[in-house]
Amino acid sequence: MADLSRDDVAHLASLARIDLSGAELDTMVGELGQIITSVEAVQQAPIADVTPMSHPMPITNVTRPDEVRPSLTPQEALAGAPDSELSRFAVPRILTED
Repeated sequence: MADLSRDDVAHLASLARIDLSGAELDTMVGELGQIITSVEAVQQAPIADVTPMSHPMPITNVTRPDEVRPSLTPQEALAGAPDSELSRFAVPRILTED
């Protein structure tokens, strides 16, 4: 367990401008001590042979080659449209001119 006193926690709380009651200070001494102990344990992990990574899961982009493929002509695409204008879909106006 980390060597953390009630006064240390009270000082940290005052730096953070957090008002803690006596009971909360007592609770925080134990909880902060546990956090510090856990961080110390993590720092002891053997990481010399571990390759740094940006994400714990392997990420692979799903892409395909950028190739020109057959597609619809403008006339074929507009064939089922209720209205068209200048080789584009025509849609009803939803905004006024103001």
